[in-house]
Amino acid sequence: MDDTTGTLDEALERIHLSGPERDGWLSNHAPMAVEALVRHGQAPAVHRWLDRYGPKLEEMPDGTGSPVTARNWHEALGDPRRIADWTAHFERETTGRPWRDVLAEWWPRLLPGIAAGATHPVIRVGHSVRTLLAGEESAPRVRELAHALGYWAARHQPLPALVPLGPAPSAAAALDRVPLVPEQSGGIRERFAQLTGFPVWPGPDRDTDPGQRPAG
Repeated sequence: MDDTTGTLDEALERIHLSGPERDGWLSNHAPMAVEALVRHGQAPAVHRWLDRYGPKLEEMPDGTGSPVTARNWHEALGDPRRIADWTAHFERETTGRPWRDVLAEWWPRLLPGIAAGATHPVIRVGHSVRTLLAGEESAPRVRELAHALGYWAARHQPLPALVPLGPAPSAAAALDRVPLVPEQSGGIRERFAQLTGFPVWPGPDRDTDPGQRPAG
């Protein structure tokens, strides 16, 4: 995608005045929405859409005054109070190094917490990376990656400790073995906390049913 109109960059600059969440912890969908609109040839509608959606957004929260660094990032991981600190950290990182290097370093660190923000942060990262790969690496687009990674780091949420339930021969059987979450109220954070066990999915280093092995 090569947006020759400049609309996407203009929209991202507007969006970056806002935080990644609103009304508690509802995600700001604007970065993903404007990218999708431009990608599908609807650039003329972007600012009009943002004019309507923008009033719902909230300003980026203040930082804590304690920057995220290479020495203390473990302590800040998964702390939503540090959203601004994390965003500033990744803005510094992507200013000082190629964005691909920053992504390659942080993707493995963040992936165990992919459930963060009901997966909205990783989705936002995906939209950002797709834009950078498909078009010009402008400052607003690189900054969008920093905001997306910062959101993911602040909301990082790994699975709780789970008891292995044994290997399952199929996806359907694996799903049948997962105990139901007893309390169905609340959001994804409350439901994740109730998980107790998960089936072991067969991999290349595990024995599988001989009847299901491909003929060699």
